[in-house]
Amino acid sequence: MQTTVLILLPIAGAVALWFAPWLSARAAGGFALLVALGELAYWVGTALNFDFSASGAQAGADQVWFADLDVAYKVGLYDFSLWLVGLTVVVTAAAVGYGFWVGRERPGIYLSLLLFLEGATIGVFTAQDLVLFYVFWEAMLIPLYVLIGVWGGPGRLGATVKFVVYTMAGSLLMLVAIIAAGLQAGTFDMAALGEGTSTWIFLGFAAAFAVKAPLWPFHGWLPDAYRESPPEVAAVLSGVISKTAAYGFLAIAVPFYPGAVDDWRTPVLVLASIGLVYGSLLAFRAPDVRGVVAYSSLAQMNLIVIGLFAVNDSGYTGALLQMVNHGLISAALFLLAGAIERRTATGRLLLLGGMARGRPVLATILITTGVIALAVPGSSAFAAEFLVLNGIFEVGWGWAVVGAVAIVLAAMYMLRLISAVLHENVGSAVPAEALDLRPAEIAVIAPLVVVLLALSFWPAAITDRVTFGGFF
Repeated sequence: MQTTVLILLPIAGAVALWFAPWLSARAAGGFALLVALGELAYWVGTALNFDFSASGAQAGADQVWFADLDVAYKVGLYDFSLWLVGLTVVVTAAAVGYGFWVGRERPGIYLSLLLFLEGATIGVFTAQDLVLFYVFWEAMLIPLYVLIGVWGGPGRLGATVKFVVYTMAGSLLMLVAIIAAGLQAGTFDMAALGEGTSTWIFLGFAAAFAVKAPLWPFHGWLPDAYRESPPEVAAVLSGVISKTAAYGFLAIAVPFYPGAVDDWRTPVLVLASIGLVYGSLLAFRAPDVRGVVAYSSLAQMNLIVIGLFAVNDSGYTGALLQMVNHGLISAALFLLAGAIERRTATGRLLLLGGMARGRPVLATILITTGVIALAVPGSSAFAAEFLVLNGIFEVGWGWAVVGAVAIVLAAMYMLRLISAVLHENVGSAVPAEALDLRPAEIAVIAPLVVVLLALSFWPAAITDRVTFGGFF
């Protein structure tokens, strides 16, 4: 039952925002933030009562939907999906808070779309029926199209078209794969599917997840979507939505089609390795803050895929921890990018510089986030990447070498970003009167960094509480 509440609470809040006659934008925004914080509190309660020693899904519900097709509303939480739902509620609360503080046009509709997106995303992470998984997958994309296309930057229409074309192509392939998998197994219940033997079905799922992750070279939609989205939408898109693809690999493609995974592991690892290095190099050369964060996201998602296709406990655990790490890091960096753009009207690195002077909070939060992102020893990112490299080393030392090189490149582009924004000479776009982060911005961004610091002190909070026993 708790899982259903986690799905429906933000959706109900979205409906209330859409239809209720709010007296002011402030009232609508305050209600949206209250719903997002209520969802966060409910997840905390669910996590505290979660039995990590038990196997199988917990806190679920199972109700027949279409008896003739054996399709059901079946949801539940596994130990690893619990943490991804937690990532979703934390990042969404920050995004709603930021959107409320900035004051977007038509805030009731805007914030309702963010809440609806939260509910649909949690549905993806908790669905235990393939048809239900697809329904939530498609529902998740609808608010994204509107948020980017209506509230995005000057190039929002082109970014939306690219996003629609790429994601619809992937979704159609996944729909075909789901139908074929259900007919072949005689059920759409994910717990009863068993091991599939069809390479084509595996490739249908893999194509959809490769687009959404994105895996190189299916990333064509990424640069424009991340640059043209409002900062808080980019934070959710990079921090959470990309993780639904990694979850799809982890919960569907890899465990249900081991034969196809074995046959296609080398090609996937080749693409992911290219994407890891390619994204890192583009991040180092990107001319703007959002470009650095966008291409670093491409690199990190390809690193996560490498961990998943190690197909061992170390790789899975490292990939999961890095999903949470990267989700928090990229969300914080995109919100910081928005704060910088509000003060300077640009994100171009050549026009920035010297922002550390007189802005100690901005400098502290950006440096802390950047240091964790470049995976210094002792950080949660270091723990995750070490587990991924350890897992993939068992497959072949060459893959581990590629991963290690990319980690060095990550240090280079993050240090370049920090230096270009905070140090060097004061840029021509930086006004002398530009303020430090305001209390509302600190209240939104700082908790993300605090969670990262907590995970750095205690990564075992996640790594010692996942077994992947639900699907494997």
